[in-house]
Order: sequence, then structure tokens, then C-alpha cells
Amino acid sequence: MNRLEMYVKDLKTGICDVKGEPVVEKETVATAMVDGGNLLGPAVGKFCMNLAIKKASEAGVGWVCARRSNHYSIAGYYGLMAAEKSMIGMSMCNTSPLVVGSRAQQCTLGTNPIAFVAPTNSSDNFALDMATSTVAVGKIELQKRKGENIPNGWGADPQGRETNDPTKVLNGGGLLPLGGSEIGGGYKGYGLAMMVEVMCGVLAGAHYGKNIRRWGTTERIADLGQCFIAVDPKAFFPGFEERLQDFIDSQRNLEPSDPNHPVLVAGDPERIHMKKCDDMGGIPYPKNVVEYMNGVANKLGVSSMTTINPKV
Repeated sequence: MNRLEMYVKDLKTGICDVKGEPVVEKETVATAMVDGGNLLGPAVGKFCMNLAIKKASEAGVGWVCARRSNHYSIAGYYGLMAAEKSMIGMSMCNTSPLVVGSRAQQCTLGTNPIAFVAPTNSSDNFALDMATSTVAVGKIELQKRKGENIPNGWGADPQGRETNDPTKVLNGGGLLPLGGSEIGGGYKGYGLAMMVEVMCGVLAGAHYGKNIRRWGTTERIADLGQCFIAVDPKAFFPGFEERLQDFIDSQRNLEPSDPNHPVLVAGDPERIHMKKCDDMGGIPYPKNVVEYMNGVANKLGVSSMTTINPKV
């Protein structure tokens, strides 16, 4: 929901197109190159992943890249689309430069998310959805509003040096790659962020690196690149779903270092939160977020969100 206003702004300013459909520019039995038509990212993403799933059902693997796209919301959503068809799903997207690479001073990389979802023989799955930066910029902004320092590894000052001051990060500095400083392993997050740029921006003929427009601006189209991959496990060794379930459970059943915090795998925190929302009968949001979004709704002439008293 935090990105809703950005989508509305893109549509109202006309920098994002509202009409048309993504177009397949070239394809093989297992691959496709798509022109997103500068449409909303989720529209492009669903088109591309559905195409990747179709190709994987025929060839075992479907690989689709898109150019001229926009922010596509939750990376893991597209992986879950494949998992619902009993396939492994991956998605990646490059984003506005907010991250300072190892040994650099300038922001030339985005938070560049990677998602990987693999299904088991039940409703369970392994669902990884991660940024290639240590944290999102919103966490830096929150620390600044609270008047608190940020932990090591989150951000850099305008000279590219690691800092605990959120103001320096937001005023000319940038986020650090996953792992933080170079000595802490940040070069690995830096490498992953560059990998996403190669798979999305470079391979798809979209903008990449510092060529992407600044976050939150609408002076020119975003032209983001995206990559969607679907893999049919049946094209490989039989029994994938059963072995994956055994592997996942073997991790969950490990003796925890803290008895109050059991071992989890990727996707478990989200499943726990979803169950909490189901039990409460709604999704909890901070009061200021609800009030702000209701203000957006009022400007658009649509109904405000309905608040309820939680069931538990």
C-alpha cells in the first residue's frame, strides 16, 4: 500500500501509459522479449510470468525479459504465480539508483529485488523475496523521524563511508549493498545487484544503473527491465516436491538457538503474518498510514478504507 500513491502519481502525470497491452517483440520456444509499453509494472509482470509459465509447460523452462516497464510491486508475487502451477518461479527487477556499490561514492544501483519460489506437494513452499541492499530506504527514513541512529551496514555518507547517521544517508549518501561494508561481505550484495542489472536492464535493452530515473520523480519514463523465469520440475528428476518438503522440514525442525524463536525458512514470516491477519479479520496498519491513504482516497474521490475492531 505504501507504493499506491506512486502508482497514482505516475498515472495522473501521464508518465505511465494507461492504454495498450505488452507486446512480444521476439520469441523462441523457451524465451521471449517483451515491450512493456510503459504500462504499470504489475500489468507487465503478470503478462510476462504467464507467458513464462506457458513456455515452461511446453519446453520445461520459460524465460521472459521485459523492457519499458515500471515498478512491479512485490517480486515474490510472480514467483507465487508459477508455484500455483506446480512450477519454480523467479523474478527480478532493476530499480532507481539508491545503493552505493563497494568502494564507490555515487549511487548507481537500485535495491534490485530477487524472488525465488519453489512449491512442495502441499500448500507449503520455499518463498524467498529479498532486496540486494541491506534495508529499504523507508527504514532509513523511519530512523530519522524517530531521531535514532541506524545500525552498522545500512547506509553510507556522501563520501561512500559507512555511517550510523540516517541524515547523511538521505542527504547525498546512499544505501549499502546486502552485507554492508566491503569487509562485512557487502561486495556479495554488490555483485548480486549487478547480476540483476545484467539480467534485467542489460539483457532486456532497458535502462540500467545510473541511467534509471531518480526515485519518486516523473521527469521521464522509468524504462525498468524485468526478468521472469518458470521451471517445470517434472523436466528433471522425479519427486522434487516431496524432497523439497523434506528439506524444508529438516530446517524447521532444527534445535533453535533461542527456544522462543523456532527456526524458519523463507516464506514462513509472511505465512505467520497472514494467519495473524486472518485471525484478526483484517490487515493492521499504523494509524498515520491509514489516515494518509484515506487522504489520497479523498483526493481521488473514492471510498476510504473501512476500519474494524480486531477479532483477537
